[in-house]
Amino acid sequence: MSYATEGAERYARRAASASVVREIGPASPAAQHFFPVRGFRLAGDAPQGQHGKNHPKPGAGAETLAEELDAIDARILDLLQRDASLSIADIAERVGLSSSPAWRRIERLKKAGVILRQVTLLDQEKLGLTFEVFATVKLSLPSRENLERFETAIAEWPEVVECATVTGAVDYMLRIVTRDMHAYDDFLRDKMLGLSLVSDVQSRIVMRVPKRTTSAPLELISSHLKD
Repeated sequence: MSYATEGAERYARRAASASVVREIGPASPAAQHFFPVRGFRLAGDAPQGQHGKNHPKPGAGAETLAEELDAIDARILDLLQRDASLSIADIAERVGLSSSPAWRRIERLKKAGVILRQVTLLDQEKLGLTFEVFATVKLSLPSRENLERFETAIAEWPEVVECATVTGAVDYMLRIVTRDMHAYDDFLRDKMLGLSLVSDVQSRIVMRVPKRTTSAPLELISSHLKD
């Protein structure tokens, strides 16, 4: 649905403000299916800020980090990202280590920031959260101040489970989860458009999800692992 139109000078303004777009996390596979992602935040994460120790610049240290991992590290990571409830003893047995070395490896991966957190995944449909939308959002004026205001606002909206800055004619892509279409309409009117920052919203309702995973594709770094 479209709530407004884009001004003629929009692209010039977006080019001028492009320098404020910063990557702040891993990109969602679902979002990447629709648009290439420049930056990303997870709902509930800390608001976007300057690059620091916890948020390195895109690509910074990626090759060095992969080179510090070996095949056993990769197997441990794969086990944990598939089932974080596994005990240290179970993991150790599956990778051919005793419990103490396996525990030390996991702690090292946590300290290095490779393991961000361990969570429980919930079935949204069984909770009644059955209405899912990918929405592209254009700001009226994508200035630094407005980008930061928008990102601060969505950090507090539980309906927004993913937010990415993307290339092209829009500023953001959101993945939004609500109970039904009426709840989504309330969200648009009361929250999204209530900010007075948004000039256009295009909504794409999810009909079916053939694939969704939270697992990182570790096969893609296999050539960088230590022997």
